[in-house]
Amino acid sequence: MANLRLAMDAAFWDLNVASSRTLDGVVRSVAGEPAPSSTERASRTVRPQQLSFLRQVFPLGIIPCLAPTPYKDVGSFALQSLLLSPAFSQMWFGLVGQFRPWKLISSIKKEIASTDDIDLSSFRDIGKHILDKSLYALGFFSQLSLTDDTSLLFNVERHGERKSPRSKAILFHKLPNHDVTLEAAWPELYVERNGTYWEVPSSASLDVSSLISESGFRYRFGLHKNSGNPEAISSSRSDVPLSLMPGICAKAAFSVEKSRDFWRESEEPVSEERKSEKKPAWLISYDKQLKDPHAAVSAIIGGTCEVWFGGNGNKGTSSKDQTGDEGIHRSSSPSRSRNHFNMDLFGSFGCSFQRGKFTYDFNDLTRVDARLDVSSASALLKGFAHLVSATFKGQVQGEVNPLAYPRLNVILQQQIAGPIVFRVDTRFSFSSSSGSHLPHVEDVIYGLSYSLRMLQSGKFLAWYSAKRKEGMVELRFFEF
Repeated sequence: MANLRLAMDAAFWDLNVASSRTLDGVVRSVAGEPAPSSTERASRTVRPQQLSFLRQVFPLGIIPCLAPTPYKDVGSFALQSLLLSPAFSQMWFGLVGQFRPWKLISSIKKEIASTDDIDLSSFRDIGKHILDKSLYALGFFSQLSLTDDTSLLFNVERHGERKSPRSKAILFHKLPNHDVTLEAAWPELYVERNGTYWEVPSSASLDVSSLISESGFRYRFGLHKNSGNPEAISSSRSDVPLSLMPGICAKAAFSVEKSRDFWRESEEPVSEERKSEKKPAWLISYDKQLKDPHAAVSAIIGGTCEVWFGGNGNKGTSSKDQTGDEGIHRSSSPSRSRNHFNMDLFGSFGCSFQRGKFTYDFNDLTRVDARLDVSSASALLKGFAHLVSATFKGQVQGEVNPLAYPRLNVILQQQIAGPIVFRVDTRFSFSSSSGSHLPHVEDVIYGLSYSLRMLQSGKFLAWYSAKRKEGMVELRFFEF
């Protein structure tokens, strides 16, 4: 079933969203915003390891992607490749390169068209276009296993059109019943639900998350610190999300998850004698997570509590007419306040239907998943009161919190042939700029996956987001 735990994870700053704008393929979701769709959730496999698998499939090990930039002449189309990947007993390194061919091709075409006779100077000019640093990006990735339960990841990437690199360090530690994560990034890139990207100069967080229990109870708590004024990329937006403003936040959350099957067609228990018999390959499902036809419902309900220290939460960015790296706009915004203490409830309700066992080559998988997200119970009640007042009293002054409107995510998956599955992930909202409360489409993500039967639940997933105009190919293991 589509991941309901996104409802709680969306309240924190470390929810990874897949994006082709960075070489590690990851940006952060803005904390406190509606949960992203399941397809948007980034792969848990680090990008160099993904590219190591993908280069065995793509010609010459070159993987294409669509990665928009503020500079239109550079183009969105990019080619990525894993250049080096040495590995040792306790560590590995990876060097990832990216090349944007569109600007080079268009520049050479203009150069040839404007020159009647091709001479040495023409080749010299073409060489300058090839050496244009805005065409290239380079990323260094590393992972060191300190102990059996502790690992350190560090990566730094440099894009030619940027003046400064992006750096990130993550320390993972596994406890018997908890996962501990310490992370720092400078700068960190966040994405809003409407597709706007924000760059925070410095971000650091400590997070402790419990493993889900048999009862479905789960909790998280941690600290987060933002430093510097957030800046919008390729946008003149001035209303900075308050959770990205400078300050320190202590946050805790809990959730309870329950599910119920209306019916489920599971495999019959196998006797001890037959366990040793090898099952024919054509009777094994292409994906272990998609092998049971079923109809089920599930729900997750929880609460959050946060306390902010420092930071006024009402400062805008500096003047609007200046731009910096990557077309960053620094714009002044009206004064807005951030509550220093806040408590709220959230919930997600889902249903899932699947026909077929995804075993045969044709017409053996049709699946629909729907998830209704309520990001803020308090905002929902205030929004309902606003709607009632607007209905009976006419015009009502004041803006409604975007979190007041539920979001509906619907995923349709249909087998095309063999391990190839087409999927459409659609997000609906019940609010619009026109004031209508009828459902409308916020974003549509199209995907095409190729399941790898030998990995039990592994697949290549190529996706494209209509709102963000991004697309990339990922490798996902035991992920929806």
